Amino acid sequence: MLDVRNCSFSGPIPLSLGKLTQLTYLDLGFNNFNGDIPSKSLSMLVNLEKLNINNNNLGGNLKFDMFFNMKNLTHLRLGHTNLSLVFGKANRNATSHQFKSLDLSSCKLRKFPHFLRNQSELESLLLDGNKISGQIPIWMWNTSTNTLIVLDVSNNSLTGFDQLPNQVLPWINLAMFRISLNKFLGMLPIPPPSIVYYNVSNNMLTGEIPPLFCNMSSLRNLDLSNNNLDGIVPKCLGNSSSALLTLSLRNNSFHGMIPQLCSSNNASQLKMIDVSYNQLQGKIPRSLSHCLMLEALVVSNNQLHDSFPSWLGSLPELKLLILHQNGFYGIIEKPKKDLDFSNLQVLDVSSNSFTGELPSEYIFNWNAMKSIKPSGLRYMSSSWRHTFLNYYEASTYERYRITIISKGVATSYEAIPDIFAFIDLSDNRFEGEIPEVFGNLKALHSLNFSNNMLTGCIPSSLGNLTELESLDLSRNNLSCHIPEELKQLGFLSSFNVSHNNVTGPIPQGKQFYTFASSSFAGNPELCGEPLLKKCGNSESLPSPSEEDDNNSKSIFKMDWIFILAGFISGLVVGVVLADIMMKRTPRWLVEMLSKRIKKGRRGRRR
Repeated sequence: MLDVRNCSFSGPIPLSLGKLTQLTYLDLGFNNFNGDIPSKSLSMLVNLEKLNINNNNLGGNLKFDMFFNMKNLTHLRLGHTNLSLVFGKANRNATSHQFKSLDLSSCKLRKFPHFLRNQSELESLLLDGNKISGQIPIWMWNTSTNTLIVLDVSNNSLTGFDQLPNQVLPWINLAMFRISLNKFLGMLPIPPPSIVYYNVSNNMLTGEIPPLFCNMSSLRNLDLSNNNLDGIVPKCLGNSSSALLTLSLRNNSFHGMIPQLCSSNNASQLKMIDVSYNQLQGKIPRSLSHCLMLEALVVSNNQLHDSFPSWLGSLPELKLLILHQNGFYGIIEKPKKDLDFSNLQVLDVSSNSFTGELPSEYIFNWNAMKSIKPSGLRYMSSSWRHTFLNYYEASTYERYRITIISKGVATSYEAIPDIFAFIDLSDNRFEGEIPEVFGNLKALHSLNFSNNMLTGCIPSSLGNLTELESLDLSRNNLSCHIPEELKQLGFLSSFNVSHNNVTGPIPQGKQFYTFASSSFAGNPELCGEPLLKKCGNSESLPSPSEEDDNNSKSIFKMDWIFILAGFISGLVVGVVLADIMMKRTPRWLVEMLSKRIKKGRRGRRR
């Protein structure tokens, strides 16, 4: 046995491996080996039972027939190696050789390998990330029907199932079925009762959810998102499985009510519910108060008509609440005891009909937004263990997804950094002043109050939000000056105070040098760069000198009259020479997310 998995080895695979003829197990996976596979050398390892070369930087063509000559080989992993597999026209060993586990992910296949029709003992088959088109061939329905546990053909160009009887999958022990990111047409394929993970997202499937899905008592992940499914969500679906962790019906045409998920007599493990972008009506079911493990609830872009679900505040794990663009209405009342959303990090109630003052009482209790977490490449997600799926390294890790609306543009994110904190209260009818207590939410990255009826001054406490990258106060009735404290927000790269009644000079320096004039438009009494309107001597403030921290603090405490006097006496030269640009490069919320997500995807390995 030789296991050098994930050891950061690089360079070509050593030819000397061919001398280890008694090896039964060789794992070279998750390294940085490059170049061609030494076929002649590996073919000498005739006693191999398990061979893992997955997740390396190899290349070139590889003749698959060499593996048929390894008579003991049952587990073969070649996925994500940049290899191009070549299959011979005839090999007498191909018909008799039986594999138990095959990983041919991202091996540039254009069709189902023909030798699979003779496989009767396969337990795991991974063909994801190839270029296979057309239908799954009819002979696949007779392949390993009693043994197959994992089947992944996601991220290809498949269009359907060739003569699948009654849309019922033939593999009686199937636990994982993933066909996402294809072009499948027709009705939902029905899995066996043994199914644990079912993902058919991002296809063109039609029809309703068959009632048979209510019999899947072992189901943990159900993802039907981004299809053309319709009808009513079966009432029995919510209580069919106490094992269900994630439920995503996102972006279909379901109508009717959200089913009563998490009944009081069912110890639910639900962590994520996403029913956004459908045509669902009614209220959020009160049974969700029993989903004590719930971390994410996304119901945006439906036709729900309800008051603010304050009763969800009792859920101790709830991090993400998205109510965007529905018919939610009324005043967000003062929270009752133990209904404080203490773990909430992402709140979006935008584009509804909420009224009254902003919910300052809640803000006191939003502890998860008060402290800045150490940065790291972790994402909001659910994960779970399953003996067979983990053994075959089938992913049981599901990231939560959201759509953020910024400047009228919807951007979907397939992953949410665990440090991310976001509040969007825009497009409602909130009134009154912005509470100073918002300045306590120091972990916030984005804050949106736009399109309301807010009055009063912009709180200077917002200058405490040192992680803030986007602040939108536009289209309200705010007045007074723009607080100088906002210049302390070193990451602020999107700022909008347009169409208010803000007066006086625009703060100069630091991040404010980067904002366009449109960010300040529609405020007749506002002046200073980048607007064309200049400030008169009676109200303009020269740029403060940006010296070391101690000097900066003392300058902010000085009265403007003394600064003006200094200007008149000729000290302006010193002020200008001391003015230094901000040392930290601004980041915009979208850039932060997209860069981290891209980095996470590049580093993704099975």
